[in-house]
Amino acid sequence: MRAATHDRYGGSDVVTIAEIDEPVIADNQLLVAVHASSVTTADWRLRASAFPGGMWLAGRLMTGLFRPRNRVLGMEFSGVVARTGSKVTRFATGDAVFGNAGSGAHAEYLAIDEDGALAAKPPALSHAEAASLPFGAVTALVFLRDFARLKSGQRILIIGASGGVGVHAVQIARHMGAHVTGVTSTDNVKLVADLGADRVVDYRKEDLNEIGGNFDLVFDTAGIVRFARARRLLNADGLFLPLEFGIGDVLTVIRCAITRSRQRIGLHVSGDAQADVEAIADMAATGALNPVIDSRYPLSEIGRGHERVETRHKRGSVIIDVRPDDEAPPAA
Repeated sequence: MRAATHDRYGGSDVVTIAEIDEPVIADNQLLVAVHASSVTTADWRLRASAFPGGMWLAGRLMTGLFRPRNRVLGMEFSGVVARTGSKVTRFATGDAVFGNAGSGAHAEYLAIDEDGALAAKPPALSHAEAASLPFGAVTALVFLRDFARLKSGQRILIIGASGGVGVHAVQIARHMGAHVTGVTSTDNVKLVADLGADRVVDYRKEDLNEIGGNFDLVFDTAGIVRFARARRLLNADGLFLPLEFGIGDVLTVIRCAITRSRQRIGLHVSGDAQADVEAIADMAATGALNPVIDSRYPLSEIGRGHERVETRHKRGSVIIDVRPDDEAPPAA
């Protein structure tokens, strides 16, 4: 089968299309024919070994000190079950599914556990639309629902509101009844407003320090602000949740604990649970969550997708069309 592989860390040119063996599934696994995947910020960082905030060594120890342990990246996917293991009962051959494979989705086939982070694809969504959801939407859901415990009526500031996590955070926060202020660039103001933000701040025209300090939650999805700046935006009992963090942020958590600061910073990593993918599938099916696709590239041009993500200016998701039956127009 065809797959996008990389055998060393580096720029987008290290990713090449190669023929590799089709995965062999275990008794509790599905073999999924991938129709669409995406290039996420995580894929870019893993390919380039671009770990934030002094986390380079820790990242390399997890992914491969001198070369990548995992040749095939790709977290998000949407496709059709091509084969099932003998003990699989939840899905059948021919079922359309989507989810987060963790890795391996930049290929024509992937193997995933039946109880992994996947769900039935909502019929109204194309494979490309479904593949845009699992990483960003699940991350936003878990951070807002579980880590922030966001409540109806609370005020949330979402920094990076037009990015891969931000576009979902705006919609999910609104769905949870929060008052949403989104921060984005001039070109994306209308997008964020259309997604449901009550207020949109154009960071090129407005100073964040001048928008008030009464937010219950500041959710930084883009690694733009540190706690020292975020606390000026928070109310007295506010919480700062950065999606990206480094060693300095860990020290800040310790300092806040020692000083018993009412303003807090929370450092978390979202997991990949089947129930969470099912939750976003339900939200997408009812129209509470809508996909946002920045651009689409065929698998043969996946390097361009990596380059687009690395600009850090994408709007929503960068989709990789793996199979021709879900053809896409030329990428922007």
